[in-house]
Amino acid sequence: MTKSSTDLPSVKTSLIEVTDKLSNPPCRIFFKNEYLQPSGSFKLRGIGYMLEQKIKEAKKLNKSKVIVFSSSGGNAGLAAAYAAKYYNVECTVVLPTVSTQLTINKLNELGANVIVHGDHWGEADEYLREIVMKSIDEKNDYPVYCHPFDDDLIWKGHSKIVTEIIEENQLPNLDNVKGIVCSAGGGGMYNGLVEGLKSLKENDIPILVMETLQAPTFHETIEQNKLITLKSLKTLASSLGSPYLSSKAFENYKSHPTYLGLIDDLDALKGTIDLYDKFDILTEPACGASISTVFDKKDLLIKNFKNLKKDDIIIIIVCGGSSANEGTLDFYRKLIKDQ
Repeated sequence: MTKSSTDLPSVKTSLIEVTDKLSNPPCRIFFKNEYLQPSGSFKLRGIGYMLEQKIKEAKKLNKSKVIVFSSSGGNAGLAAAYAAKYYNVECTVVLPTVSTQLTINKLNELGANVIVHGDHWGEADEYLREIVMKSIDEKNDYPVYCHPFDDDLIWKGHSKIVTEIIEENQLPNLDNVKGIVCSAGGGGMYNGLVEGLKSLKENDIPILVMETLQAPTFHETIEQNKLITLKSLKTLASSLGSPYLSSKAFENYKSHPTYLGLIDDLDALKGTIDLYDKFDILTEPACGASISTVFDKKDLLIKNFKNLKKDDIIIIIVCGGSSANEGTLDFYRKLIKDQ
């Protein structure tokens, strides 16, 4: 595996205008195509950057063996495994019993040690931290725990999305950028976007954060004005299924112009299908939540980014997702048809 000039496993992704391919958009629409990351999603940016920094720390401490640990059976776990392979270090991933064989196969292909334990992510994560990680050699080993979204190094890695958008020079006028749209589970990407905008002193560009009614973690946190933990999550947009929001996202919401969009799971599925049918791009429903705003949910753009003009620009983060395939899309089509 060839390392890039920046020595990071993530790659520069394209920024493309898709306005002329959409039906009656309220303004110019650009896609930032994070689905093109080698692991399948934007998660590789943050986790790859974090691992790079941790490897540097290990060398300074004269630790001979870096070991990556993850408990995510989704995009974060695959990003951790890909980054570990990129840097030629060991990776262990603990998955709950509900994980698909497809995910297990992908992790095995990346060389990860896979352990299946627990009925859900919480139990898998507890087993990883309390049992698996306790077996390391404290004298020689350097463990790197990869949280799916709650780490400042991960947010810094995600912030490069904004850096690339600015450096692309494809935007005719930065002043015309009226907003960025992203999906949110625990808030990792959102935190990265806010950090990127702050570092570039473009702090006035608002962000529309999309969730589903079945996983309204961000909405409930803001509604109750405190950090909460949802008692149950039954969403088809599984990558948005975090029971809690990072405290940093709660803090960023109070300081950065942010709007919240809430749609049904089926709307997110429809966004995924529309993206594939129109652009031949396969993504998960978590990505479909954001994408829906340029198809059936354009009203959310008009409502939140007020007074949009035809030459204004909205950027959609096409975050990707490693579990999508044509078979899952057929399943989504059937679910929508049966409603």
